[in-house]
Amino acid sequence: MLPTTTNSSHGSSAAQPIVYPLDDFYAQANRPLPRIEPVDGKDVIEPYQMLLVHQNDMTPTLEKFHGSKIHLEVLRSQQRGDFYFREVVLHTAEGKPVEFGAIKINLSLFPSPARSEILGESTPLGTLLAEYKVTHTSRPKAFLRIESDDFIQRALKLPAQKQWLYGRRNTLWNPDQLALAEIVEILPP
Repeated sequence: MLPTTTNSSHGSSAAQPIVYPLDDFYAQANRPLPRIEPVDGKDVIEPYQMLLVHQNDMTPTLEKFHGSKIHLEVLRSQQRGDFYFREVVLHTAEGKPVEFGAIKINLSLFPSPARSEILGESTPLGTLLAEYKVTHTSRPKAFLRIESDDFIQRALKLPAQKQWLYGRRNTLWNPDQLALAEIVEILPP
């Protein structure tokens, strides 16, 4: 099992490369990370496997699966120099939450109009990558099993009881092998 929190009396989260930047948001909010375990892609159950175990962008994958355009809700965001961080929920056009996530975006690697739209917080990154024809590859670093906590349950509008969810830690790379974005993507049941 992956250790997810320190024994600090402050409840700060330990740095975990496979859950970054989610761990950063949790540490800032002084919330312990939920229980998170790495899993082999072949052990991810369906329909999570077809939604997560691939090298495609998540937004078009979710749009195809749900038969709906995907919309962005930003829960928290901040900019640190050229890096823009946000904690988000993606919804269908009907308002159904289909992903909770945290993302770190390297703004300097995007064309100026795309940077403006990213900072406008109204369009998912996957949609902007397609609209601006940003050449990139998607390479998941890890697949995850997450025991939902109160925060994730509220974000995804789930019942109050804890349940196991699946997700992935993904990196989007440009042709020069510079990280456009680092993302933790968690799907509801």
